[in-house]
Amino acid sequence: MDAQARAAAVRLMIFDVDGVLTDGQLWYTEQGEAAKAFSTVDGLGLRLLQTQGILTAIVTGRTSGAVAHRAKELGVTHLYQGIADKGAAFAQLCADAGFSADVCGYMGDDLIDLPVMRRCVFAVAPPQAVREVRKHAHLICQQPAGRGAAREACEFILRAQQRWDQALADYLL
Repeated sequence: MDAQARAAAVRLMIFDVDGVLTDGQLWYTEQGEAAKAFSTVDGLGLRLLQTQGILTAIVTGRTSGAVAHRAKELGVTHLYQGIADKGAAFAQLCADAGFSADVCGYMGDDLIDLPVMRRCVFAVAPPQAVREVRKHAHLICQQPAGRGAAREACEFILRAQQRWDQALADYLL
């Protein structure tokens, strides 16, 4: 099955954070708080999926108030933070959302993401992902992590499902 056919099956798209929705850098304040920068372009991509009935989720190894705030702001329905075993979290997410792996997509960049990427129908990686992750990706984005890669994945899914024009309709009035 090619990447387009796989993307056409997606009903739940899951994203890692560091190295996917951000560029992977962590900036620490003097108080020890980590700051993250999120792309508005990527954020709109997640929203576009949602407008077309595709659920979005975040599964991340770190715990951050900034991620919780961003997920809420974007309307992400399922947020799993501080996850050391993403495979187990994926199984729980599928149970919580009522989906099987054959309708789930996942975008990750590092080794911790492989258990999910190897089980879902559509695996995506940003170009900076480690080699082992890129080997298991059905789509490797052209845009960098935290700067359009997630949006590229979202658009790819919507185009594969022939929903791109419908997603644009509200902006072309």
